[in-house]
Amino acid sequence: MTEVPFFTAHNGFRMPAIGLGTYRLNGDAGAAAVTAAIALGYRLIDSAFNYENEGAVGAGIAASDVDRSDLIVTTKLPGRHHESARARVSIEESRYRLGLDATDLHLIHWPNPARDLYAQAWQALVDAQQRGTVRQIGVSNFLPEHLDRIERESGVRPVTNQIEVHPYFPQEDAVRLHAQRGILTVAWSPLGRAGELLAEPVIVDIASTHGITPAQTVLAWHAARGTVSIPKASSAAHQRANLAAAAVVLSPGEVEAITGLGRPDGRLFNADPAHHQEL
Repeated sequence: MTEVPFFTAHNGFRMPAIGLGTYRLNGDAGAAAVTAAIALGYRLIDSAFNYENEGAVGAGIAASDVDRSDLIVTTKLPGRHHESARARVSIEESRYRLGLDATDLHLIHWPNPARDLYAQAWQALVDAQQRGTVRQIGVSNFLPEHLDRIERESGVRPVTNQIEVHPYFPQEDAVRLHAQRGILTVAWSPLGRAGELLAEPVIVDIASTHGITPAQTVLAWHAARGTVSIPKASSAAHQRANLAAAAVVLSPGEVEAITGLGRPDGRLFNADPAHHQEL
């Protein structure tokens, strides 16, 4: 089984460098994929209320023979549930759907700043953590000003910020800021535009040097930067290959060369957290 490195947040919370993304892993097939991933060695499983698969993820976890305490199960609070009372119910519903005594890591999915309720949503997570129904709390797609506000108003700093990160959009400033504050960066869509990205000559050359695939090269780049990646994979072959990437060590020069692929228009779609609304 691959030895996966762990990264540590400001409060001692530890996350493995690679987890399983579950977007579009639904129903029986999704549950089976989750069970198979856990058997292969995955210990971080990432879901969300809006993925409409918390039930499948929970069923996959329940079918696993790995001790529950060894797993980190993440889910996310949707934008339409930011108001305090609705947030509390949403947090409870996610736990019931997952079939867990507590969610290990609960995030605000997007800040939705135009609605300006994310501070209420954050306080609801703080309260849930105090009640013991959520173990760790974090955010997703938050900008520095959003991070500053919730910590200032609540006195509680998130353990993670899950953001878009891939070689076309390396987010150097955000990753650096998070590291300074002890906030773990979790990369969604870590392979970006996989078809185009994985054909980049610099990635192909580095992959050839290490005898690995271009996808493994990108995942190793994330790990080298201290960023947790959560690639989605339904097949055992892809799950195994992704997990194995955690053991690959790239040189600083190789990491820099891949980071150099960043583009001003590198986002996958027009989802700037300063304006994007997710409900």
